[in-house]
Amino acid sequence: MYRFLLTPRWWGINVFVVLAIPFCIFMGSWQLGRFEDRVQDHNSATTQAESARHESARPLAELLPVDKATVGKQTTVSGRYGEQLLVPERKLDDRQGYYVLTLLRTDAGRALPVVRGWLPGDPDPAKVPAPPAGEVTVTGALQASETPGDNGVSSRSGWPEGQTGAISAASLVNLVPYDVYDAWVTLNTGDSGMRAVPVSAPQNTGLDLKAFQNLGYTAEWFAFVGFVVFMWFRLLRREAELARDAELGLVPEGDEGEDVTEAEAGQEPRPSPTGV
Repeated sequence: MYRFLLTPRWWGINVFVVLAIPFCIFMGSWQLGRFEDRVQDHNSATTQAESARHESARPLAELLPVDKATVGKQTTVSGRYGEQLLVPERKLDDRQGYYVLTLLRTDAGRALPVVRGWLPGDPDPAKVPAPPAGEVTVTGALQASETPGDNGVSSRSGWPEGQTGAISAASLVNLVPYDVYDAWVTLNTGDSGMRAVPVSAPQNTGLDLKAFQNLGYTAEWFAFVGFVVFMWFRLLRREAELARDAELGLVPEGDEGEDVTEAEAGQEPRPSPTGV
């Protein structure tokens, strides 16, 4: 009854199943590994941020370029405040507000973006405290340049004058008339009564949407393994039932929808009553 398994059609089905199952298991395991890596990076970033708060501040030049090892480290920089921009659509404690970003011009000829604090509501230059005048020395946590669309950073464009969506050299290069460091600093204590902006985790190290996408893909690949096995048994059962019906002579004549003929079931074709 199971001689149909030796037909070319079933050889193709069996080869597909044999190849599909290990491939799906491999892809599911790989996606699970990606999720576990992101969890580990998140835990490492959290631990690093906690320990960095208790470290002594170091000069900016010693911490550049910013990477996973230096992000969140305490740094100290001297210079004079220049242009000021507002960064809208930034939440703090589930409240909508905006960052106050001021460019600190250093003796090196470049400017360092400094987030002096956070204010609630819609961006309003009239409510923003003016930056301190003269030479200042700031101390805060070093942050990597933001990428629009990641970690809650808005990807929209066409911001009003005096505003920017992302804090990065690429976003600021057309807004200020001097070179900008490819990094920024958030002050440990908010300036002029503003709330301090907490340290952000490095990109691709948090339990963000991408991390849970990896977990979702893991479930999909393993679910596909079950689907392949289920369909194989379903087809096998259907073909076996058709073969059994053919052996018992229960296959209706002229049934074009059946996949198993009497010849495939191991029987000789029955002669037509008319002899044709």
